[in-house]
Amino acid sequence: MIDLKIEKRLHAANGSMILSIDTSIPKGSFTTIYGESGAGKTSILRMLAGLMRPDNGSLVIDNEVWFDASKKIQLSPQKRKIGYVFQDYALFPNMTVRENLEYALDKDQDNNEINKLVEITELGTLQERKPQTLSGGQKQRVALARALVRRPDILLLDEPLAALDNKIRIKLQDYIKQVHREYELTTILVSHDVGEIVKLSDNVIVLKEGKLINQGSPDSIFVNRAVSGKFKFTGEILDIIKEEIVYIVTVLVHSNIVRVIAQDSEVADMKIGDKVIVASKAFNPIIYKIENDV
Repeated sequence: MIDLKIEKRLHAANGSMILSIDTSIPKGSFTTIYGESGAGKTSILRMLAGLMRPDNGSLVIDNEVWFDASKKIQLSPQKRKIGYVFQDYALFPNMTVRENLEYALDKDQDNNEINKLVEITELGTLQERKPQTLSGGQKQRVALARALVRRPDILLLDEPLAALDNKIRIKLQDYIKQVHREYELTTILVSHDVGEIVKLSDNVIVLKEGKLINQGSPDSIFVNRAVSGKFKFTGEILDIIKEEIVYIVTVLVHSNIVRVIAQDSEVADMKIGDKVIVASKAFNPIIYKIENDV
């Protein structure tokens, strides 16, 4: 369990702001922090990682105090079992992929951990190449593998996929989901992509101007109802056509076209371009609109 009770004065383009958070993040959860630019999302990650010091409050992780302003406790970043993936990769340009991963090893670790991560993230053919020869998606796989070398308890992801095209994003989302489960991580993601959040997260924290204004499941935050169905996919409406007494809604799900039969009440507030969830229930697809304005 991550218990966050922190305050920090932040300086942004629009002036100063007080970031004030009092919440808990369940152990083993995949939590996304969502909100407008400048709301304080990245600052929360940096304070968890020990790269930024809160002004007041405390950080308690699994009953271990990482920060307590009143007791003047500030655990160093090196002692926090955290992996951090940045949007800009932050790889060493003069090192090969393999050397970037080896640099992250603890002194008492062997290369077996790297071999496992290379296999999971499919980096086998890239190990001797340097970062400048890699694509954005390949660099992000290296950054993800490097963050996991020391087997952290918590993985922090600061919009790691924002600069990538949709096809690569989808593939990397699958990698992230796989390592979250395989390494039994508590993962905290900063993202603006609602489809990505719905796909990956089981817990969402919504920030506005430094304050927590909502927290819950992606369904409760973005759909305003429980989404039933064994399988759920996010997509974008391409077309809505009325045929007799029903509507045919054409949805782009990843690179696939899906057509869903819907009733008048289901499509009443939908339009072309809306983000939606398509869920299966007793083999019948059901469509739900995702609300971006939360």
